[in-house]
Amino acid sequence: MILEVCVDSVESAVNAELGGADRIELCGDLIVGGTTPSLALYEKIREKINIPIHVLLRPRFGDFLYSEEEIEILSRQAATFSAAGADALVIGCLTADGQLDTEVLNRIMNAGKGTPCNLHRAFDMCRDLDEALETARKLGIVSILTSGGVTSAPDGIQTLNRLKQNARNVDIMAGAGINSQNLSYMLEHSCLTAFHMSGKKVLPSQMKYRNPHVNMGMPGFSEYEILRTDTKKIQKARAVLDSWTVSYTHLTL
Repeated sequence: MILEVCVDSVESAVNAELGGADRIELCGDLIVGGTTPSLALYEKIREKINIPIHVLLRPRFGDFLYSEEEIEILSRQAATFSAAGADALVIGCLTADGQLDTEVLNRIMNAGKGTPCNLHRAFDMCRDLDEALETARKLGIVSILTSGGVTSAPDGIQTLNRLKQNARNVDIMAGAGINSQNLSYMLEHSCLTAFHMSGKKVLPSQMKYRNPHVNMGMPGFSEYEILRTDTKKIQKARAVLDSWTVSYTHLTL
């Protein structure tokens, strides 16, 4: 049972490892779904934790149809993080008609010089998930993070099961809306063995002076709330997975 935790800070990475995560997906700006992190952040986290680090490559918030300039940036980022020792790269690019862009993905994978590549939830935006799975398999994608093409993984459980059964050598990892409360349901109703979560909690800013007349970010986002991975939330999820593993092992014996 694999538990991957997505993080965008040193503190969250440390908390994820303390909670029992098997690996992290390192991003920047998780509040908008994640973008490519800085190399400095990757290097600092590598100093602090011992579990594998998978690095998200996404040049901006929004769709997954990229300009030539953005594709060049993604390729350079793939080369940079591969050279830095990333355990895997997490990528995803689409054509305008909702298919995986095999030409662009190949360019990025080649730039990564053999570093294993996972597919992020751009997969869920494809018009045909079964077709996209076959394309990913042919590309040599190792793992696909997916909710089954819907907003949350528990709601996509039937599609996730179908994908898992047809995936062959590609690992299907359920993500979006995963927490310790619904993990038991996911385990009882699926054949999945890999799960992705953030386990975030909101921390209040330590700023004493707050200018009420200025908003520095997107409307509705507070500058005075900080999202951090909560060690206890990860520990609870880990306990559910470990309990299930023990029960399954006992039954098979």
